Amino acid sequence: MTAGADIDAAGWVAGAQRIDSPNQDDRPADAAIRLIVVHAISLPPAQFGGPGVTQLFTNRLDPAAHPYYADIAHLTVSAHAFIRRDGSLIQFVPFGRRAWHAGASCWRGCVRCNDFSIGIELEGTDTEPFCDAQYARLAELIAPLCRRYPIEDIAGHSDIAPGRKTDPGPCFDWLRLRVALSAALPGNTQVCVSGIPLAARNNV
Repeated sequence: MTAGADIDAAGWVAGAQRIDSPNQDDRPADAAIRLIVVHAISLPPAQFGGPGVTQLFTNRLDPAAHPYYADIAHLTVSAHAFIRRDGSLIQFVPFGRRAWHAGASCWRGCVRCNDFSIGIELEGTDTEPFCDAQYARLAELIAPLCRRYPIEDIAGHSDIAPGRKTDPGPCFDWLRLRVALSAALPGNTQVCVSGIPLAARNNV
């Protein structure tokens, strides 16, 4: 069993690269953090390793740098964390604050998912498998988040914004994430992965 990432009292991951995003604000005072949303992004689309995502999340994306950027450079968006293909972790927003990642969204009848969720972006696309290092880092990050916050579910962006979003896409292996979290969290953990209770260990 791995303890996972070390998260300090302010909500920052020890050892992660920190790039502060201006696209954040306070959560509502009564909003418990109950949901983790898994996203996928690559900028330019299907190209990995470049600065596009960090530039987007810090409002520094040049609309002339790539044809795709002209339509998105004006967006004010962010995520709490971004995991690159090699597993390296960049954090933009402390977990206790609201990142602007979900957009129009609904989970279990509750709208405005940004209020009560944590957004984690994986560098990737809907059509390519994710990397071993990304799954390892994702599990290492989610496990301590489940210990710190009353997380009820880990869902995809497509689950909370169906018809509008498709990420992380069909190539994301939810079973693999469930197996990793089953090994990292206590057997009585009350959390679901893509709607399936983690406590149902016999089904893993």
